[in-house]
Amino acid sequence: MLTKEQVMARNNVTIVGAGEKTLMLAHGFGCDQQVWHYLVPTLKDRYRLVLFDYVGSGQSQLSAFSEARYHSLEGYAQDVTDICEALDLKQVHFVGHSVSGTIGLLASIAQPERFASQIMICPSPCFLNMPPDYHGGFEHADLEELIDLMDRNYIGWANYLAPLVMGPESSELLVGELSSSFCSTDPVVAKIFAKATFFSDYRHLLPQVKHPAVILQSEQDTLANPKVGDYMRDHMPDSTLRLLASHGHCLHMTHPELVLQEINAWLRS
Repeated sequence: MLTKEQVMARNNVTIVGAGEKTLMLAHGFGCDQQVWHYLVPTLKDRYRLVLFDYVGSGQSQLSAFSEARYHSLEGYAQDVTDICEALDLKQVHFVGHSVSGTIGLLASIAQPERFASQIMICPSPCFLNMPPDYHGGFEHADLEELIDLMDRNYIGWANYLAPLVMGPESSELLVGELSSSFCSTDPVVAKIFAKATFFSDYRHLLPQVKHPAVILQSEQDTLANPKVGDYMRDHMPDSTLRLLASHGHCLHMTHPELVLQEINAWLRS
């Protein structure tokens, strides 16, 4: 059992703000807590914020990474519950981007007493197409090719994926920011996280969700199209889908004002 100090160091946990409500901000694949810097200055005036890096990401302790734990999303969910236990967090509103939407669901199902709601930014429980009733966006061969590119040319992979994720309307500054984040991640760690993210299917979790959830979905998103949002709303009890007039998969970076508005409206309700 790790001590509070060990967990804080392992996951590079940062706590800012002193509001009554606690928000836990969870980054997506290939990123770290720095992606929230467009939201934190405003959110911290109203809420207590818990930011962290999954083991293997950002300034976390790379020595704590093991393929045995992190080959599936359950390992990343354990990071979340470890942090909640170390800080004795309760009534957490979990803000998860992309794959962290699923990671948050895993954590909240494992320890429902610690969570209050889920705020999901461009989530997807499965990135694979599963005909006839589910269109995740990718064929298995497409994702295998993407993983193969990571092995052959990691920098090229990062430079290819970043504009695809950010969307065609994103600035060069934002695309460069995401590409740099990809490149700063250890390639071996990134590949393991990528496989856990893109080849998993957690649709069976959706009916098990015990907390209210809001899904913030872009009108156009290469990684998680609106049909994914529709599917999640239809299969997840007490969920709300907000289809936003936006493009891209990283709304917290490209449309921070819109995300702030939605978070505040959700927490007021």
